[in-house]
This record gives sequence, C-alpha cells and structure tokens, in this order.
Amino acid sequence: MSNIVNAIYNIRQFDELARQDSFIHRLHPLAKLLATLVYTVVLVSYDKYAIIALLPFLFFPVFVAAAGRIPAGPVLKRLLYVEPMIICVGLLNPLFDRGITIILGHAVSSGWLIFISIVIKGSLAVTSALLLIATTGMDGIALSLRELKVPKIFVLQLMLTYRYISVLLEEAARTLQAYSLRAFDTKGIKRVVWGPLLGQILLRTLDRAQRIYEAMCLRGFMGEYHIGQEPRPKPGDIMYVMGWGTFFAASRAVNLPLWLGNLLTGALK
Repeated sequence: MSNIVNAIYNIRQFDELARQDSFIHRLHPLAKLLATLVYTVVLVSYDKYAIIALLPFLFFPVFVAAAGRIPAGPVLKRLLYVEPMIICVGLLNPLFDRGITIILGHAVSSGWLIFISIVIKGSLAVTSALLLIATTGMDGIALSLRELKVPKIFVLQLMLTYRYISVLLEEAARTLQAYSLRAFDTKGIKRVVWGPLLGQILLRTLDRAQRIYEAMCLRGFMGEYHIGQEPRPKPGDIMYVMGWGTFFAASRAVNLPLWLGNLLTGALK
C-alpha cells in the first residue's frame, strides 16, 4: 500500500509546486504553454544525427527550474519513469543503421548517434513538459488550451482523467488497508482475492466519481471547466515567449556550439 500512497503524494507534490510564488509562476499560463510548445517543436525538428547542436536547448529547462525554484529530485524521478520507453524507441537504431560517421577523426556508428539523439530529444521534451506542470498546474494548462481554441471535450477529458487518477488511487489505498486489517496474519494479498478486490476498487471508484460529478452539477457545471477569473496576458508574458522563440530560432538556424568553438579556437574569421 505504501506504493499507492507514494503515487498519491507524487501527484499532489506537483500541485503544491505549482502554487509557489516566483517569476515563472506569475507568468500567464498561455505564455508558458506557448514557449514549451515552440521549444518541443524546434527540438524535434533537428536532424536525426544531431547531438552537439542540441546542447543550447539545455538552457530552457535549467532556466525554468531555477527561476521557478523547482527541485531537481521530483522532476528527475518522474523522468526516470519515462526514460525506459525513450531508450526502447531508439535502441533498435544501432541494429538497423550500420553506417559509419567520422567524428573528430574517429569512426562512430550512425545507429548509435541516432540513439543518443533520440534519448536527448525525448528527455528534454519530457523534462520541459514536467516543468510546465510544476510551474503552471493542470488548471492553468486547461485554461491555456481553451484560449488556444482546443475543443472543450478534450480539455475536460484531460482534466477529469488527471483528477480521477487520484480518486482511483485513494480508493485502492482504502481497499488494501481494509484487507490488511482483516488479514493481518497473511503477507501480501492472496491470489484468490485479486479479482474481487479489483472489482471492489473499480466499483468504489465509480461510485465516488458519480458523487463528485453530481456535486459538480449542483454547483453549476455545464461541461465547461472554469477556474475562476481568467488573467490577462501582460507585456512581460509576450516578451517571455518572443525571447525564447528568438533563442530557439537562432539555435536552429546556427549551430551555436560549433560556432562558439570555432570562435574560441580562431577558426572563425
């Protein structure tokens, strides 16, 4: 049951991080969402062999985490959950792409270059998404999606799925705690009760979800997700998006690490 409690804590931990007060938290949610979207699109647009050229894109998540006072532990912990899937996506490339690329006078397998590039791109994209949630919260993201004219059914589905995950976990924790109190002389859960316990968890979750929905309807819920007064974008929000957009465009147009290396070594004249 401790794993379920930890999962509930992890979900609520990001909600608590999103309630902090910092320069990043005070930005309009739409500005942070647009900056993250532009960052992700430009990041994945790089060539499949790009590695060194991706280094400038480390600045964005580092800046957001530092300015938003987001601890590295929670973000890295959740990144590790996704990292095996990212590695599996790129792991077959060394087997299928057996070409050779010369780097600094050394022959390197092209498949391994693609693998490293996929891992870097995937890790940076997931990290930026996690930082967006940690500095904006799901309510702010939902507000931004609606301002981008995303259909409300998709936004509502996203929000309710996020909310009801915690409901499911809480009911699972209560059910397992009740089982452990009634079977204190056994270690773990007997195989014969796996099915009944799972059924009870689902029935209890559906029952509680129905009560939550009825409470929402009694409070005027009509299919639109409102979070109160919607903030207006400020000049600082526009500058934030334009500043990062300019940096991403410059990094995409020019290989900044290569240019800086040539400048320092005198190769650039």
